[in-house]
Amino acid sequence: MSAQPKVYVVDDDAAVRNGLTAMFDAAGLPVEAFSSAKDFLAAYRPEWSGCLVLDVSMPDVSGPDLQAELNRRGAQMPIIFLTAHGDIPMTVTAIKAGAVDFLTKPADGAVLLKRVRAALARSTQMAEGLASLTEREREVMTRVAAGLASKEIARELAISHRTVEIHRARVMQKMKARSVLELADLARALGLITAPPDKGG
Repeated sequence: MSAQPKVYVVDDDAAVRNGLTAMFDAAGLPVEAFSSAKDFLAAYRPEWSGCLVLDVSMPDVSGPDLQAELNRRGAQMPIIFLTAHGDIPMTVTAIKAGAVDFLTKPADGAVLLKRVRAALARSTQMAEGLASLTEREREVMTRVAAGLASKEIARELAISHRTVEIHRARVMQKMKARSVLELADLARALGLITAPPDKGG
């Protein structure tokens, strides 16, 4: 059984960490804070669900490095990055790797709360949707999200085009995705793909 969705704060700045913890706690959101990516990884369990509020620049293991490690582990946790230094290439890289947001410190509390609540809802949606997929549907989802056409998927999986279309429709329904681009966003957040789709239809 999955653990209760929670906000996980990882920031080496004690003032920021304590401030965020107090804010989420006051908003009635379960929260747990860590002073480093290493501490978070030492405590991390695969059944954890929720949202990760993650500092970009930390000693030893950076925020993007932690993101990469969680992707390798197949973690299904939306990530909101916080940074004191607006860095466009870093933002693009983080978003491509599955981050759902990238906010500059000091982040507006109301905005951050709104984004975190949306991420928690998305985390629940992703976990429930992914758990409901069959193995074949997951194979089709990964390929659709990566931008492959139904004919290409049919060829790769040695099934008919019609069968691919049926699986594709079920995947969209189960994942509550309104478009292929939205499905690709979910797939990236789940660590199923790491690059944006080549095409959106």
